[in-house]
Amino acid sequence: LGGPDPLDYVSMYRNLGNPALNVPEHWHYVSFGLSDLYGDNRVHEFTGTDGPSGFGFELTFRLKRETGESAPPTWPAELMQGLARYVFQSENTFCSGDHVSWHSPLDNSESRIQHMLLTEDPQMQPVQTPFGVVTFLQIVGVCTEELHAAQQWNGQGILELLRTVPVAGGPWLITDMRRGETIFEIDPHLQQERVDKGIETDGSNLSGVSAKCAWDDLSRPPEDDEDSRSICIGTQPRRLSGKDTEQIRETLRRGLEINSKPVLPPINAQRQNGLNLDRAPSRKDSLESESSAAIIPHELIRTRQLESVHLKFNQESGALIPLCLRGRLLHGRHFTYKSITGDTAITFVSTGVEGAFATEEHPYAAHGPWLQILLTEEFVERMLEDLEDLNSPEEFKLPKEYSWPEKKLKVSILPDAVFDNPLH
Repeated sequence: LGGPDPLDYVSMYRNLGNPALNVPEHWHYVSFGLSDLYGDNRVHEFTGTDGPSGFGFELTFRLKRETGESAPPTWPAELMQGLARYVFQSENTFCSGDHVSWHSPLDNSESRIQHMLLTEDPQMQPVQTPFGVVTFLQIVGVCTEELHAAQQWNGQGILELLRTVPVAGGPWLITDMRRGETIFEIDPHLQQERVDKGIETDGSNLSGVSAKCAWDDLSRPPEDDEDSRSICIGTQPRRLSGKDTEQIRETLRRGLEINSKPVLPPINAQRQNGLNLDRAPSRKDSLESESSAAIIPHELIRTRQLESVHLKFNQESGALIPLCLRGRLLHGRHFTYKSITGDTAITFVSTGVEGAFATEEHPYAAHGPWLQILLTEEFVERMLEDLEDLNSPEEFKLPKEYSWPEKKLKVSILPDAVFDNPLH
């Protein structure tokens, strides 16, 4: 395709489906460019034939063919470019079971299909190329209610339900942009018998989200810059080092995979993700190493115990707090909010999580702009009661504040404008 877009090509095929398996005719899209196509270090660093090729995957998409349609619509190629742009810019990779909150009809129509889940393509197996291994992740369009169920429970569980409902995807998970009903409207038993039971039994596999969030230390006046002086950096902003940021990214990456061990990554650990293991530093990494983030060695940022904290979220992020408490902390796990506008991060941990720097004795602790909050099961149950109206967004008026004075904790749900324009 040329130009600045990250994908070199998007191939489009007319797939006749499989009538015997109740798979309708559809358009099949396959991206080229997230994997290493050339092996000459122009786009991706060549790391050998045994590891991942480039980012290790390509995207596919299956769109139901409308009657009389003689050529595939091109909007799925734009959608793939948007997802690929995110991967190249953030270096976060996708995994089967991940979800993408898109908040807009995928084809810019009036469709209810406004978000995506990702899963293995049913026809395309991983391939060994001269430049490494490539897997194929299929985009599956879903409704808002289905996305929320995937967040509250897990993506794989919802994908399995979509496979059992022919009009919602069927065995090959074909997206029908004209689908007007969610799987829960088509079969109301799915919510109670499958999703609700799954949440109760398994908890949620979502361990982190990118969000509009911030936090304030209420324990001391804002102008107190003792921390800055203590590590001799003058007025330099306190930021996470590259390694710290990578650990939070790692938590987010792993968040949609099954977490069998509720262990927070240690602050100075190396990258653990299988797709990025032993990967040579990228151009992005080398540029970051010259930025202000590298001025402060992360070992010198001491962990601070805080007496009182104020957490701030936009409405979409705040709506996930009950999921964080019920689906994660009550199951002995952790949950991270990573700010999309800076280095700020907020990680909630339960008493069963290892590797946290927040403790029962000092439940609020910060390492640079990364805040950890340890909540006991008893307090989680109380918060869930107090935050019940977060589950009814239609009745919500902003700003909204919740406070637990004896715990010295305050939570505010604020309009998006506060985060988009910090001067507010």
